[in-house]
Amino acid sequence: MHKLVIVFAKNPELGKCKTRLAKSIGDEKALEVYKTLLKHTAETLAQVEADRVVFYSETIQHHDLWGEDVFQKQVQIQGHLGEKMQAAFEWGFAQGYSEICIVGSDLMELKVTDLDQAFMELEAHDLVFGPAQDGGFYLMGMTQLYKRAFLDKAWSTETVLKDTLKDLKGLKYALLETKTDIDYVENALQHQDLKAIIEGKIVE
Repeated sequence: MHKLVIVFAKNPELGKCKTRLAKSIGDEKALEVYKTLLKHTAETLAQVEADRVVFYSETIQHHDLWGEDVFQKQVQIQGHLGEKMQAAFEWGFAQGYSEICIVGSDLMELKVTDLDQAFMELEAHDLVFGPAQDGGFYLMGMTQLYKRAFLDKAWSTETVLKDTLKDLKGLKYALLETKTDIDYVENALQHQDLKAIIEGKIVE
């Protein structure tokens, strides 16, 4: 298998994930929302025709929803987001993969077909991006390491994708369908599972 999907995931700890969302709904509900997002991401990626690796934000966890029969496990390096992503891609190419896509874990809209299309686009392009509604991207794929993609910029702002494409001038890239990350209450309320958590209808 020459295809690899990298997923970046925060260790699901109270007060440390979905902090923007937590300002509106509190840490406990934000953590429940994030766990639901992680579950959706893991279940989706398990169906993709590619190898998979999860890069944890803090420490590798065992016996969690990233089953070790499905996901290889690594830890993100310290540094800004670009440095973390570059190191993850470097790891993947060093393992011998020739087409690598990275996705986040903030997307209820992520589908298997998004990854299928991304890998298909890499047959004819140097890079592929899944644009996010907020100006960032939920997916980036490449066929070799283009370090220019990871130059430090204002990560997590509305100009990230635009700035990244500017840094990659001259290379061929494809864009997937634009999707919405779950960073704010209004995004989360669009999805029934998340809406139920926010409105307190979860029965354990």
